[in-house]
Amino acid sequence: MSIWRVLLSILFPPLAVIDRGCGSILIVLILTLCGWIPGVIAALIILNNPKN
Repeated sequence: MSIWRVLLSILFPPLAVIDRGCGSILIVLILTLCGWIPGVIAALIILNNPKN
């Protein structure tokens, strides 16, 4: 996970997970609409997942 991805996930979480697939984008977008902090946390978790 690069520093640019981390900064992007803090500024605009759905854009940070754009290469992870449509499901990840939707989950992070919905959580970001509910609140900024849950969206950031979800984006960081998805980006830190070693399987993808």
